[in-house]
Amino acid sequence: MTTPFLDTGESGIYESAVWPGLRVIRGERHILLEAPTTLESVGSSVYGGGAGPLRRMVNIYVDRHYRCDDPVRDIGRSLREWGYPAEETAGLLTAVRLRHTAVAEERNDHFAVFCCATAGVSNAARAGVRRTTFPASWTPGTINLMLAVDGKLTPAAMVNAVITATEAKTAALGDLGVLDAETGLAATGTTTDAVVIGVSQRPDWPLLHSYAGTATDLGGTVGRLVYAAVCESLRAAAAHAEPRP
Repeated sequence: MTTPFLDTGESGIYESAVWPGLRVIRGERHILLEAPTTLESVGSSVYGGGAGPLRRMVNIYVDRHYRCDDPVRDIGRSLREWGYPAEETAGLLTAVRLRHTAVAEERNDHFAVFCCATAGVSNAARAGVRRTTFPASWTPGTINLMLAVDGKLTPAAMVNAVITATEAKTAALGDLGVLDAETGLAATGTTTDAVVIGVSQRPDWPLLHSYAGTATDLGGTVGRLVYAAVCESLRAAAAHAEPRP
């Protein structure tokens, strides 16, 4: 687990230790997770979300005054400026300082998992209770999870991994004492969280994973890495707090 861009200035590259060719790059107002091959993916990113082939995930910084009238348009414009193809790209938005990006990764004989998280909780919220809601909204303070798995997963296992990642994020917030400011109850996330998972589906892996819940080796790994990365990103933000504009 590490915060690779805490002291690198406005740029930097982190090369995965468990998946050769996978890398995370800090660029102008964004974090790029780039895979060495096209991934099968599912995710809730505002740009390129849903299911389909994916080669890169781009987590884009916006300040807390960002007007979200058309975030898909705004992300598309930014991708063009940076020279990233629109195809096979997932775009996420965050108001978290990019230097607080956290990375956690692990590999065994059946898979490798890589997690990149940016976590902010200024709009922490609890699911399952009555609170103020809107037909559609976007407010900075997001917890964004970018997950990459070098392994073979069924579509159901990919969704299962998203569930496990969400449970781990909620556990991290609970253990850190993060509260929903409106209700005073323990927060389960923020109002605008996003998660994207990309899977290599390389045929030379010996095991096809049909499940990724907490009882499985894969789910256990996903949960540990997400928990660690969310905690690390929030702790880095608390330790290196910067004045807001």
